[in-house]
Amino acid sequence: MVAGIVRPRRAGRSGTTRPLRAGDVVEVRPAEEIIATLEQGATVDGLPFQPEMLAHCGSRFTVTSRADTTCFYGSLLHMDDTVHLTGVRCDGSAHNGCEAGCLLFWKEEWLRPVQEVDDDGTRIAAAAPAQRRGATLADVERAVHPPGAAAGDEQLWSCQATQVRAASRRIPHWDLRHYIVDVRNRNVRARTVLRYLLPSLLNTYQGISRTKFPRWLRLWGGASIPFVHGRLTKTPRIELGLEAGDQVRVKSRPDIRETLDTTGRNRGLTFDTEMVPYCGQARRVERIVTKLIDDWTGRFMHLPGRCVVLDDVVCTGRYHGLCQRQLQPYWREAWLQRD
Repeated sequence: MVAGIVRPRRAGRSGTTRPLRAGDVVEVRPAEEIIATLEQGATVDGLPFQPEMLAHCGSRFTVTSRADTTCFYGSLLHMDDTVHLTGVRCDGSAHNGCEAGCLLFWKEEWLRPVQEVDDDGTRIAAAAPAQRRGATLADVERAVHPPGAAAGDEQLWSCQATQVRAASRRIPHWDLRHYIVDVRNRNVRARTVLRYLLPSLLNTYQGISRTKFPRWLRLWGGASIPFVHGRLTKTPRIELGLEAGDQVRVKSRPDIRETLDTTGRNRGLTFDTEMVPYCGQARRVERIVTKLIDDWTGRFMHLPGRCVVLDDVVCTGRYHGLCQRQLQPYWREAWLQRD
């Protein structure tokens, strides 16, 4: 075990056993079994079980990665006994139609391995369900709003994205042991860590330097790599009238930089370094995002400009500590062209 990153395994994991990892096929437990594991507030270790997840009970999925390393606004976080399932994203149906499409977090005790023994005889041991009996189905439905809001106040929302800080603990920027954990659990390959360790560390330094260091200690003014900042003071509004299903091509990085200000934004939306690998690629528009929950404040937002989500385009975390959250980047139409 890596002290400070992974806590001791729960009862039932010993000897030739291992936790769930990428590639394992699991079955989501029945709703009544999952609800029995929830504390008041419909959470386990601070992580909510959302109403949108009920539709998946009894279904089988493949584990895409462990959530050992996740992130929130640039901070790396560790979450215990939690995985992501391939393609299982929140549809926002219980959260006022939020269109963020976040990849859901699943506590291991909400899942059952379909194959309990590896070919080499190692037992696959997901965390055993704990019978807490502190929640009901009604609690799951009520938990979409945080408790304690006064009558007449703005309605706030609660979901896994807004609670990820409460359900995890921060990984210090100097602690590199999470890379070892991610390789051991097959989230990433060792060669991937070796390739992106230095760029990720440099971007961590740049992020710290922008807020805590004088300008003379910042490299390239604190800009992240690969460079995507522009020179404009007022950025252009370009609309293509895109709809779901349209074929587009991502513009080249030099062309995109011509639409950005000095902070790398177009009309307030950042062109993130994780989007650079998709430059020049042809993609299909998956959906247009116009409304979502602000995961920092819990407020429901109607976006002032159209944001495009592209099919099979996710943040891979290569410049952000190899985070496994797989957020879907939002694209301005100024960064795209019809293909």
